[in-house]
Amino acid sequence: MSGQLFPSHIKAGTTFKLKLNLTAYPASDWTIYAYLRGASAIDLQATVQGNMHAFNIPADITKDYKAGHYGFSLRAVNSATGEVEELESGALEIQADLASISDNADLRSHAQKTLAALEAVIEGRASLDQERYRINNRELYRTPIETLIKLRSQYRAEVNREQAKASGKSLFGKAVRVRLG
Repeated sequence: MSGQLFPSHIKAGTTFKLKLNLTAYPASDWTIYAYLRGASAIDLQATVQGNMHAFNIPADITKDYKAGHYGFSLRAVNSATGEVEELESGALEIQADLASISDNADLRSHAQKTLAALEAVIEGRASLDQERYRINNRELYRTPIETLIKLRSQYRAEVNREQAKASGKSLFGKAVRVRLG
């Protein structure tokens, strides 16, 4: 198989539609299943639409999908022989249904939350001059400020990549245009 068959994300609370034209697995003989495992277990079965396999999951069902990262397995099952073949496996994200989220939900990514936490620690450490100290046989070691700054740079880069991807910008930086001739 060439190309990706299954999407990289599903939005909870919206209708999930996917049509697959699998000539090696005709809809008359094969049934297609998608198994998602992560924050919950989700089993999907495609229906037959002509010679196509179609997933059509209504929004009133997907609204109950728990947001998070899932592994998936897309499988074809031959109804006559019982043969099972895995067509594709991988990872996908079920994105939260914004219409059903309370007003105090933190929807920042892991990188965004970690960057904010690192910046808060660095800011708090700006007035502390001890990296470690001992009181009554108890010691406290703080992460060196250089290490915190290095981690902050790594997470800033990750947040910038996420933001570039979300806005449709190139992940490789600015485009360089060249005219030949």
